[in-house]
Amino acid sequence: MALQSPFFGNKRESEGFSPRPGQTGASTVGGLNTVQSVSPSAASQGLNTAAHAPAAAAKVPEGGSKLTVGPNIKLKGVEITDCDTLVVEGLVEATMDSRVMQIAEQGAFKGSAEIDIAEIRGQFDGNLTVRQKLVIYATGKVTGKIRYGKVVIEEGGRLSGEVEFSADMASKSSAKSPLQVAA
Repeated sequence: MALQSPFFGNKRESEGFSPRPGQTGASTVGGLNTVQSVSPSAASQGLNTAAHAPAAAAKVPEGGSKLTVGPNIKLKGVEITDCDTLVVEGLVEATMDSRVMQIAEQGAFKGSAEIDIAEIRGQFDGNLTVRQKLVIYATGKVTGKIRYGKVVIEEGGRLSGEVEFSADMASKSSAKSPLQVAA
């Protein structure tokens, strides 16, 4: 009797995978590539789920490198380099120098990061240097040694530790005020 390998021969459902931009099912909304997927029940009710797609506030430049650490994924003990955008939906323990970091609500980053723009909806713990703009959303929590050029903290967002405004970084951006409060 032949045994079938559990790794090969089984078809995966394509729901978890999204086509690359330019393929069927992909569209551009506000400069962001999105994939429309409609469940059979939603389709019968005439609902469009594109409005519920995850919002990514920072755009990746054409040809830019993007690393996404998905939910329930743990990436530990690494140095991340040459990455334009890091999206954290799981757990990352690393050292990195990047352009944009986005931490989702369920995501967490521990370690050291030097970033141009950081958008925190989840948790960051460690040394964070944000050369341009740090945005902490209502669900975000940032702890450790933090340096920033500009900061925006939405009501409910938390920032604690050794926090330092860097005039050198702020003078490079067009910020009039180093501290902004979101309404």
